[in-house]
Amino acid sequence: MNKLTNRWKNRLPFLGWAAVITGAGLALAVGQKVDPVAAEPSTGATLAAASSVGERTSRLPASFAPVVKEVAPSVVQVFTSRTIAPAGFPDRPGTGDPFFRWFFGPQFEERGLRRGQPMPRQQGIGSGVVVTPDGYILTNNHVVEGADEVKVKLQDGREFTAAVVGRDPKTDVAVLKANGEELPHIAMADSDAIEVGDFVLAIGNPFGIGQTVTMGMVSAKGRGNMGLDYEDFIQTDAAINPGNSGGALVDTAGHLIGINTAILSRSGGNQGIGFAIPTNLARFVMDSLVRDGRISRGYLGVLIQDVTPTLAKEFGLTEPRGALVGDVNPGGPAGRAGVENGDVIVEFDGKEVRDSRQLKLTVAQTRPGAEVPVKVLRDGKAKTLEVKLAELPGDPQVARADAPNAKDQGTLNGVVVSDLDSRARRQLDAPANLSGALVTDVAPDSAALEAGLRPGDVILEINRRPVRTADDAIRLTEKAKDRTTLVRVWRDGHSRYVVVDETRAS
Repeated sequence: MNKLTNRWKNRLPFLGWAAVITGAGLALAVGQKVDPVAAEPSTGATLAAASSVGERTSRLPASFAPVVKEVAPSVVQVFTSRTIAPAGFPDRPGTGDPFFRWFFGPQFEERGLRRGQPMPRQQGIGSGVVVTPDGYILTNNHVVEGADEVKVKLQDGREFTAAVVGRDPKTDVAVLKANGEELPHIAMADSDAIEVGDFVLAIGNPFGIGQTVTMGMVSAKGRGNMGLDYEDFIQTDAAINPGNSGGALVDTAGHLIGINTAILSRSGGNQGIGFAIPTNLARFVMDSLVRDGRISRGYLGVLIQDVTPTLAKEFGLTEPRGALVGDVNPGGPAGRAGVENGDVIVEFDGKEVRDSRQLKLTVAQTRPGAEVPVKVLRDGKAKTLEVKLAELPGDPQVARADAPNAKDQGTLNGVVVSDLDSRARRQLDAPANLSGALVTDVAPDSAALEAGLRPGDVILEINRRPVRTADDAIRLTEKAKDRTTLVRVWRDGHSRYVVVDETRAS
């Protein structure tokens, strides 16, 4: 049983973003679950690191063949498959959102889900990058999201069934694990060291035709406003097309500097504006998922905004930089440290703060509990405060799952839950004192759906034990004694019991 993470929100305008997501070009694997596998880090899980990017020169080399020969074997094709919604529950934009299911009611999704009806499959194609010799692979969340099965194929023809160690929709990063030894892998460079104008190579599997290499340069750094919660994209003009998602963006020394993710296009094909997730961000996500099985983000406890030239003048700043504090949670880390409304945060942990987006990203990548110096400008004077970060509240946690082919001891498989927040309470018209785990998705071929569990239900009890949060629900379904689960749920102002029998499904 897995806990929901926030989906990719705020879809981008159609005209400017005909092909924002480039992975799984023929058929994207979509879903809302976060279902990482309990992968214990091994010595090989330590990422190969490169201390610098490629040597900068004013002349274009005669050939990039030596670099390609070195790094291409570490770039893999990713093949996914999943069960799709049957006839009567069309797979079109909006129908996968729990809001639509709550609005139209259970009958909207029940048509075509009768026992015995074959469930159609959807295939997806993308790319990935092997970053450790024992088979840890970086790719995009949207490449493997919702997939029932993931396979990877190496350049030498070897194929592996890959486990999804974890996914982070907030950064569009996913980590896979292939059970191999001494696999070709690539060293990760410090992506902060790259500069606009550096030559780069994009390696991936566009349109499923096979491994392809394109060349370009770093067009810009620190791009955002793409619809993700945490963004710091590298922009490049190296040709990136559907199927390239999850592939490698490397420097001229053969070091990984980014994971190719998206394109800006009016036609759906390459128009010279591609985006890659920098390795420093991907490394943070991977380390967290492999080590902890979840993403733990730092929390400062402030509402911030960019400093415009007009605001800079009003606050006595010589230039529009930093993050302006509009509101402070008095009980949060910043409030306890003395940060006030109207402060402009110009440094965090010794690093210059350019704008609010950068500060948000930097705080998120700092481990909760860390004590960091925060430099603010208040009434034109600099002041440094020591802030002990907390963990971001309400951040959906990634639950562990069993490794492929391992004995599954969990129950309520195919059910996705999240905490019952204020927004969900308003949508459901739920009373303020109601506590439980909100069901946000139920797999169409699951025993839970057959038993009557639906998105929008609030789980109150599991096997007569109270459920107050999504973590409670996950804990109570791990290592179950048997495959029959008694679930008490709240729906439409009333509570009822359902029995989920997974013995027939197994």
